[in-house]
Amino acid sequence: MSNKSLISLIFGAVLAVVAWNSFYVVSVTEKAVLLQFGRIVQADVQPGLHLKIPFINRVSKFDARLQTLDAPTQRFLTLEKKAVMVDAFAKWRIADAERFYTSISGLKQIADDRLSQRLESGLRDEFGKRTLHEVVSGERDALMADITASLNKLAMKELGIEVVDVRVKTIDLPKEVNRSVFERMSTEREREAREHRAKGKELAEGIRADADRQRRVLLAEAYRGSEEARGDGDALAAAIYAKAYGMDQEFYAFYRSLRAYRESFASKSDVLVLDPSSEFFRYLQKSKP
Repeated sequence: MSNKSLISLIFGAVLAVVAWNSFYVVSVTEKAVLLQFGRIVQADVQPGLHLKIPFINRVSKFDARLQTLDAPTQRFLTLEKKAVMVDAFAKWRIADAERFYTSISGLKQIADDRLSQRLESGLRDEFGKRTLHEVVSGERDALMADITASLNKLAMKELGIEVVDVRVKTIDLPKEVNRSVFERMSTEREREAREHRAKGKELAEGIRADADRQRRVLLAEAYRGSEEARGDGDALAAAIYAKAYGMDQEFYAFYRSLRAYRESFASKSDVLVLDPSSEFFRYLQKSKP
């Protein structure tokens, strides 16, 4: 191979390398900054094919997709100084590529570490403002919204990161207080159960007393009604007897005597010791001519 051919080959290779290093591609899932001697000359490179000066410009690319920071379980104190174990995570993504690069050189590990520290501090502050009931159920959504807003403001300013969401996965009590809390809750539930049983017993006694009172009233009214009916019947019978007696006194006396005989001699074992000439046997004696 001649010197001219060798020079042409070397020149072509150099030209190919230069051409290869003159172009770069930014994906839609990436953010990038263009550097010149380590200084940013283009802060937000749009997705697509771009041209750069070989060996002078350098492109730094970052993953622009949503990232997850799974924070380690931490111990925090509530407003009433009760300890809780909190497991939380944050969703974030790069919003300002220039700030992200200048603050942490675009390293995700450093971003996770700093964001984890900020998240821990924010959780500590928010839990310290609320009671145990509020962080567990009453204001849990508000707590996460406040942490998200404060952490997003801080991370955007310091790291160029947008915090999309912060979620508390679990809130547990420390193992050393689980037993005492369980016993206290059990005692409280037993106390409530006793109160409910006492109220139920009191209500039952009231219902029984009212039922007994109504029973006595009903029996008294029924007895009064029966006595009134019996009195009306006796009065009606007496009136009928009086009317019959007034129509024929002798026949009425005879009828009453026959009735008395029938009732007196109803049993063969009945014995009467009377004077035969007594008024009782008046209608059994022979009639006088």
